[in-house]
Amino acid sequence: MTRPDPVFDAPWHAQVFALTVHLNETGAFDWPDWAARFGATLKRHGVNRNLNGGEDYFVAWLETLEGFLADLALADPADAARLKAAWEAAYRATPHGQPVRLS
Repeated sequence: MTRPDPVFDAPWHAQVFALTVHLNETGAFDWPDWAARFGATLKRHGVNRNLNGGEDYFVAWLETLEGFLADLALADPADAARLKAAWEAAYRATPHGQPVRLS
């Protein structure tokens, strides 16, 4: 039996998508507001490019989510930047195939 192709190219794509859906479903924001902001981000990133739902698409998705959460005062941008830097450092220090852990 063959396995179906993954829906997302990377686990973090699925995670940021699921987090966004969860925030919407719990009332943190309305989906039309999300869609307008995401559309604006995609436009800034260049609508003339073919954004295929891969890395470039989810980089834009994450940028939109971070900005939206900051605007809603649900996430402090400085705290988010520190956490992002900590994750990047942990990722780079983790041997391939091992789970990434923050200390």
